[in-house]
Amino acid sequence: MSTPALTTATPAIDPTFENVWDELLWRGLVHVSTDQEALRALLAGDPITYYCGFDPTAPSLHLGNLVQLLTMRRIQLAGHKPLGLVGGSTGLIGDPRPTAERTLNTRETVAEWVDRLRAQVERYLSFEGDNAARMVNNLDWTAPMSAIDFLREIGKHYRVGTMLKKDAVAARLASDEGISYTEFSYQILQGMDYLELYRQYDCVLQTGGSDQWGNLTSGTDLIRRAEGASAHAIGTPLITNSDGTKFGKSEGNAIWLDPEMCSPYRMYQFWLSTADGDVIERLKIFTFLSRAEIEEYAALVESEPFRRAAQKRLALEVVATVHGIDAAAAVIAASEALFGQGDLSALDADTLRTALEELPNATVASGTPVLDALVTTGLVSSLSEARRAISQGGVSLDGFRVDETALIQGALPGGVSVLRRGKKTLAGVFIG
Repeated sequence: MSTPALTTATPAIDPTFENVWDELLWRGLVHVSTDQEALRALLAGDPITYYCGFDPTAPSLHLGNLVQLLTMRRIQLAGHKPLGLVGGSTGLIGDPRPTAERTLNTRETVAEWVDRLRAQVERYLSFEGDNAARMVNNLDWTAPMSAIDFLREIGKHYRVGTMLKKDAVAARLASDEGISYTEFSYQILQGMDYLELYRQYDCVLQTGGSDQWGNLTSGTDLIRRAEGASAHAIGTPLITNSDGTKFGKSEGNAIWLDPEMCSPYRMYQFWLSTADGDVIERLKIFTFLSRAEIEEYAALVESEPFRRAAQKRLALEVVATVHGIDAAAAVIAASEALFGQGDLSALDADTLRTALEELPNATVASGTPVLDALVTTGLVSSLSEARRAISQGGVSLDGFRVDETALIQGALPGGVSVLRRGKKTLAGVFIG
């Protein structure tokens, strides 16, 4: 398959901003923070060390984590030094959910997920140059510590009254489920991480989601109490859709960064379906397009919304960032070919198969009549409806109109077929 010539934004700080802090504000990445003037001065000065933590509570990161990964990359591009923390110890516990206790995963599972998440985080940071990134695992300093040492050295700095006021804890205390001492202690463990990184690397900034604000300030408070020093935190906003629906879900499924858990094709379609009212904010947060470029897309959304130029650029940028430019090219070619703007027979077999898995589909024997396949895939409800659709010239197989005698052969790459009824109603057919 010939790869379309695609151009994506080069990761860079927009030079029209005086300071990376100003760019973070413009992109809507600061929902809550410690002292803003101090942060602005800090980020404008000599390189600092900062960190963001990722707990292995699943085998992959998701779009919510991508906000943090790209925020880390932006700050690194401004010359600062990132620490990517994967929580080998905090992942054994998990931060408190709003309604119920987490099911604890086995140590073996957590260790496996630590490795997987570490590899994902590493894709978004640079490990070269004067501000090269480092990866750390909080199990390294937590595992050797005894319970007595933990209580004497860390626990003495915490006040239970303050801990009870944290949003996550307060929500659980008000629920029927209550909260265990294990999850209640999570904020202490995360605070200890920040203290350890402050001591080891002079780390003075932590980023995270605003829903983690209580855990973020646990660390800044601990550093102040234990070391008499100031440290900072930035809480990014929780992304929501303009219509009030939850962001980051597609038909009830999370959009994972692991291609085995969410195909590049499904990720591309997810971004392509972004509403006009959300797309500009998504371009600010999830791409490295400049302010000028984003303003041009904002004008196009207003003047020519039917072209969906902003959505197409958003989908290209994010899929290329997460999965690479070749994967982005393949899914764009598949998307265009499936909807009549390209050659189905020229597509990459794996990309075509994963795309068809996202459509209504069925497995049939080779030589099955198209009439039967239309019913089996759900494109029509009966054979009589299938005959009527074909007689009206509204059915195609693998890009060509067919009559009632047509048979399914799996003629496309990978031994699959594509059934189309009308212009936009598609189904995948697998031979088995």
